[in-house]
Amino acid sequence: QVQLAESGGGLAQPGGSLRLSCAASTSIFGWLVMGWHRQAPGKLREEVATVTPGSSTVYADSVKGRFTISRDNSKSTIYLQMNSLKPDDTAVYYCSAFDIRDSGRNNVWGQGTQVTVSS
Repeated sequence: QVQLAESGGGLAQPGGSLRLSCAASTSIFGWLVMGWHRQAPGKLREEVATVTPGSSTVYADSVKGRFTISRDNSKSTIYLQMNSLKPDDTAVYYCSAFDIRDSGRNNVWGQGTQVTVSS
């Protein structure tokens, strides 16, 4: 069983930075593909970045070069460092996890944290 808890959202100015954290309560963190997704008002949820158990990463084109996803297996936690923020980054950000051994890739979701980029 996996439970996820995000933190670190808030208000940032354009060009600013925020760091999100997602702590996983689980004994199988080493098997989990972790990710960040976001959903802006009136839009579909989109994948922002993922990190595998081996720390391979994938990013959406819209955040490449600005966001960095990382994981600390000793703390069962992942992070999303967001730099050069833009108003278009405003959204609720959700942490996700699925067991790499699960062929169905069934995601578990956190409750979400609001990120607002505005001057």
